[in-house]
Amino acid sequence: MEEVYIVCPYCRQSISVLLDTGVEGFVNIIDDCEVCCRPIDITYSIEDGEVIAMDYRSIEGNEF
Repeated sequence: MEEVYIVCPYCRQSISVLLDTGVEGFVNIIDDCEVCCRPIDITYSIEDGEVIAMDYRSIEGNEF
């Protein structure tokens, strides 16, 4: 697992997200913001146990 910090697309607070690095390839997860509890769509790519790319976005369309 790797902890990364992102800015919530809804409430703009910095939050931590745990990414599973035990898989290879592209991974897509939905994780709730720990501050406002809204869902965030997170996509990342793992190569040799390391996160090589990551992107995230809102699902509900109510971001700033």
